[in-house]
Amino acid sequence: MPRTFRILPFILLILLPFITKAGSIPMPPDTTVTEVNRSRLYLLSGGFAAGYSAMLISLNKAWYAEQERTDFHFFNDNSQWKQVDKVGHFWGAFHQSRAGIDLLRWAGVPDKKAILYGGLTGIILQTPIEIFDGYQADYGASVGDIIANTVGSAAVVAQELAWQEVRIMPKYSFHTTRFADVRPNVLGSTLSEQALKDYNGQTYWLSVNVGDFLKEENKYPKWLSIAVGYGAEEIVYNSSSGNRAAGFDAHRQFYLSPDLNLMHFKGNSKVWNTALYVLSIIKIPAPALEYNRKDGFKVHPLYF
Repeated sequence: MPRTFRILPFILLILLPFITKAGSIPMPPDTTVTEVNRSRLYLLSGGFAAGYSAMLISLNKAWYAEQERTDFHFFNDNSQWKQVDKVGHFWGAFHQSRAGIDLLRWAGVPDKKAILYGGLTGIILQTPIEIFDGYQADYGASVGDIIANTVGSAAVVAQELAWQEVRIMPKYSFHTTRFADVRPNVLGSTLSEQALKDYNGQTYWLSVNVGDFLKEENKYPKWLSIAVGYGAEEIVYNSSSGNRAAGFDAHRQFYLSPDLNLMHFKGNSKVWNTALYVLSIIKIPAPALEYNRKDGFKVHPLYF
């Protein structure tokens, strides 16, 4: 099981106090910031540095200290888990960088600098963990993870530079599966663990805000997005051979579903805007059309 997903709750705890501020930030071109708020910038950088340093030290002592260590090396896991873990890395890095950009805007950093520097947040958060992994005997630093993290951060930077907003939002959804009971130590024994570890129940989406690509006079509802999703099932073991040996037929799943553009509903309430900002990383349950090679096309009246 990829280590990054196990530490994701710690990263979210570090970002959460700042995300609550980022959620109510007016986005350009509504507001043009001309002066850096140094007190906010110092608060942001100091709080982030302290929180992230504490997390890395705690992980190194409490988790990595229990693992057998070797010289630094790389580990090729690109063929494992039908690449659902790599898509998850993309999703995580995207939203970490998205928060980093908006937090620098909150601190008054000029917009292009906020985009370029804040866009590095996902890479900055994830790279030290890959370095730690590189010294572990049971695995190693993953080039695939590093690439997925970089592409995730680059995706939000590209959209901000091109459109000054996010029009294609990566999202996550989850449902419980019977496969977690087969290997609860790997896929999770509780709901919270399964949400992080059971790739059979995870679906990752690209939600396209169609209305943002149309002219202002177009009557298409801007709150209605179209999402394409990717997942996999019967991946109980990380390798295809392991799944086959256990009688599982690991296969990919592709989805098409309507979605809500939650950021369209922003208002004057900071609490409301923050809630929308945080929830925008999750795909709202909705009807979905699925295709996979085992069953062909399937219709889900309500898909999580």
